[in-house]
Amino acid sequence: MALPKNPQVDLKAKYQCTFELGLIFALSFMILAFKFFPEVGKAAPIEQELPEIIKTTDIPLTKKETLPPPPEKPKLIDFEPMVDEDLPDVIIDETDLDPDANVPKVSQRPPVEKDEDEVPFEYFSVVEKLPKPVTNIQSRIAYPEIARKVGIQGTVVVKAFINENGDVTKVELLKGIGGGCDEEALRVVKETKFEPGEQRGKKVRVQVSVNIKFMLN
Repeated sequence: MALPKNPQVDLKAKYQCTFELGLIFALSFMILAFKFFPEVGKAAPIEQELPEIIKTTDIPLTKKETLPPPPEKPKLIDFEPMVDEDLPDVIIDETDLDPDANVPKVSQRPPVEKDEDEVPFEYFSVVEKLPKPVTNIQSRIAYPEIARKVGIQGTVVVKAFINENGDVTKVELLKGIGGGCDEEALRVVKETKFEPGEQRGKKVRVQVSVNIKFMLN
């Protein structure tokens, strides 16, 4: 047997009243909405896009132009040389002019006789025994006054060409410092006597490099 429901917790007892109140509230909201917002329901017009019209033009076909034929090659015409048989022969008489009369005579030098025993003038740079100065070169150097006042110092390198007798035949400046030091070094080396160099026990010509130092005290 079913038990009787408690009227305070029975949901169906108030269902009819709740439904009627909800319906009244919905109708009232609809009326107020149409009264104060009459244009809400109108939708904005949708712009319809028109299709793009593409115009086509007919391009006429290009016609192949026919070129005119090339011109004909000119014909070669054979010309026969004109010979006048009636022309007299031209004869040139002999003259008394001497073609070599006005031509100056060039004086010829007599041939130079070469000595077969002559030895070419050579200076060796590497030998078994190098030349040595007989006297001290550095002690005979006079310091130039200009270089002393200016304060020029350094090393001058001189190349000396020494013959088989130990004499200096030629000097060349390889490195200079200026101020008159170069000229003084060349002078002293040129006046120096050397012991000649030797190669295989024979005295030969030798070229050597001599360093001359210029130092202020």
